[in-house]
This record gives sequence, structure tokens and C-alpha cells, in this order.
Amino acid sequence: MPKIAARNRRVSATGNVATGERTSAPAGTSTTSGPRAAQRARRSLCCSAFVPAVISLVVVFATVGSTIPLFNTYRAEEGFSNGDISMTVVAYSGATLSTLLIFGRLSHHVGRRPVAIASLLLPAAGALVLLQVHHIGILIVGRMLMGIGAGLASSSLTAYIVDAAPAEPAWLASVASSQTVMLGLAVGAATSGALVEFAPWPRDLVFLVEIVALLAAVALIAVSRETAPRTPGAWRSLRPQVSAPPHVRHLLPTAAAVLLATWATGSFYQAFVPALVEGDLHTRSPLITGLVFAAYMASSAIGAPLGGRFGTVRAQRLGMVAFLVGMTGLIAAVTSGELPLFLAATALAGAGQGIAISSTTRGLLHRSMLTQRAPLFSAIYLLSYGGATVSALIAGDLAGTVALPQIATGYGLLALVATLITLVAARPPREPDRLNVRHQPHHHVREIA
Repeated sequence: MPKIAARNRRVSATGNVATGERTSAPAGTSTTSGPRAAQRARRSLCCSAFVPAVISLVVVFATVGSTIPLFNTYRAEEGFSNGDISMTVVAYSGATLSTLLIFGRLSHHVGRRPVAIASLLLPAAGALVLLQVHHIGILIVGRMLMGIGAGLASSSLTAYIVDAAPAEPAWLASVASSQTVMLGLAVGAATSGALVEFAPWPRDLVFLVEIVALLAAVALIAVSRETAPRTPGAWRSLRPQVSAPPHVRHLLPTAAAVLLATWATGSFYQAFVPALVEGDLHTRSPLITGLVFAAYMASSAIGAPLGGRFGTVRAQRLGMVAFLVGMTGLIAAVTSGELPLFLAATALAGAGQGIAISSTTRGLLHRSMLTQRAPLFSAIYLLSYGGATVSALIAGDLAGTVALPQIATGYGLLALVATLITLVAARPPREPDRLNVRHQPHHHVREIA
């Protein structure tokens, strides 16, 4: 699932929005504007850590997305149930959430590069484990390793991208850090589906390709410049901090509705949509399964920047209505067995999700100071991955007695409730107490508008 921490960041040369900590201006770039600065920035792009970090983030989440087209193969050949597969989603989401909460700020103290390398080696170990999936426990362990790697990558590699991005064009860092995760998930699912369907060794080749790609990314990161020198406080950074600034706490009920419903649906697409595609839409094609998941992720990535065209309240409402219409179309497609309708509904639901999540995050970040953002993102992680984990756990428990179309209807009802809450309760953020802001040290007063 797409990672929230990278969404809708206003990136400056001196601040890392994801962690609420200060970073240095990218080496080799200039903070001044003009043609000469732009030329220097473009030259530095090729020799900095920016390109290796972007490639690495794509590869990590391509690895995460690549397992989804294989779920039907595991069901058919190993006898795994829908409940079993949902437990792998629980394991992945829980591992990612725990890693983000505990290790999310570690790279600021020990350096981006060592944490980034760990974030690549862990999915490689997970892919190695998945070469021998003959028991559900093996699949769970492999997905847990990928989840830990994804959590480390979501913090260290996105921060690495922000640190190393050239100053010009100004939008490059925020776009690269926010959309790369979705791109990786979409590319991984689609590529895996094609390899499983058309290439030899359908259960193994995709993981062998991933291991090679991840090790190549390790080599790229190993020779890249470090952008965050070691600083004291590594052990203290492992203590999770969860809070929201007082001026946005009234947004939390609507934020909870949006994040719980959309991220729960993301876990539904991982755990149950492969079986729905085969059983109710009458296609056994791994490529189609991969393309369905890719359509959901890609459209979410497209929807996210669209939300920036509107105010937060209007974007939340628009996004959730689109999300609900998409989920309604999905249920209708499952009932009628229409694959084209299912794909169209998936794209609409994904775009609505992207708009709703990005605008929700933007509202929560309104006028936030650097010191407030790390605990604020921890709260967002809890709501997002908590929704994915708890819903997959409940649905997995029901999967043995409730048919998949009914489970899909349950997720549709969750979307309906969340949309109604958003339509009624969505509010704009308030302005913070300026007196408290003036009392902060000068370097803590950088804000997101």
C-alpha cells in the first residue's frame, strides 16, 4: 500500500517534512535561482544520490507488489485458503507499521545510506524465502521481511530523495518522494503478472529478478553520497511519539474515517481481489490479476496531485464520493461478472482514494512545525496501517464462512459510512496559536502552508 509519509510534502532545502528534522541542502546544488543554478542542479542530478534513491524505492515496492499475482497459484497448488492469504497481509501491514513507528527517525542519526541499504537487503531476504513457499508460515515470514524493508524504505529512502534532489525544478523532490511508492507497487504487480503467465519458472523467476534488482540497488546506494551525517540520539529516536498539534485535532475523526476505509480497501485488494478475479470474474490470468492491482495503485498516484487543486474539505468530500462510487461499481461488477466494469470501478476507487488521502494529510499538516511532524506522521501511520491490519484480520476470520462477494459488500458498507462521516464532519484546519509559535526556537518555525 501506498506510503502516507511521502504525500503532499512541501520540501525546502533545509527541512525534511517526513521526520520533522532538519537536513542539509543537497550537495552540489544551489539554493539560489536563475539559469546558472538550474544548470548546476541538472548536472548534480546525475552524480548525486537522488537517482539511486528513486530507483531503490521503486525496486523495494515493486518487490512488495510482485507477490500478489502469485496468490492464486499458491491457493491452487498449496491449498492455502483466503483466510491464510489475509494473514500474510496482516503480517506485512503489522511489520511495516511497527518499523515506521520504531525506526522511522533512525536514518537521521545513523545516516541515510546504512538504513537505505538495510531496506533493500530485507526485501531481498524475503524474496529468497519465497522461493520455497510450501507452507503458509513461509509466505508469512517472507511478507514480514518485505514489510520491515518497506517501513525502512518509507522513512530512509524518501528522506534520501528529499535530501539529494536538486533545487531546480522545485517540484521534483515532492513528486519523486510521493509518487514513487505507488509507481513501484503498480510496476511490480504488472511485471510479476506477466512473468508468472508467460515466462518459465512461474513461481521463482519473479523473485530471482527481484533479488538481482535489489542487490544492484544496494550497489548504487553504496557508492552514493551520504546526505545525513551521524548525530547523537539514535537510541532515543527508537521511542515512538504519537500526537497531533492542537489546531488540527478536530480533523482527526474525519481523518480516521478516510484513512481507515481507504487503507482497509487496499488490504482487500491484496488479500481477496486475486480470488475474486478468478472465482467471480472468471479469469485465471495472473497478468489480469496484476493489472487490476496496478490499476488501483496507479490511479491513486494520479488522484493524489489532483486533490491539490481544491481546498482540503472539498477535496476530501470529492475524493470519498468518487471512492464510494468506485466501490459500488466494484460490487456491481462482482455480482454481474463483468471484468471491464471491475477495472473501471477499480480505477475510479483508486483515484478517489488518492484525492481523499492526500487532502486529509494536507489538512493535518497545515501550519505544522518541524518538531510536530514526526509524531503527527506516527498518528497517520497508526490510522492507516491500523485500518489495513484490523480489517484484514476480521475479513480473514470471516472468509471461511462468508463468500467473497459478501466480504466485498462489507468493504463497500465501510466506504459508505466513511463517506457519510466525511460529508458531514469534514472541516478546514484552524490557524495555530501564534503566541506558541513565537515561543519556539527560530529553527523550529518552518511551516507547511
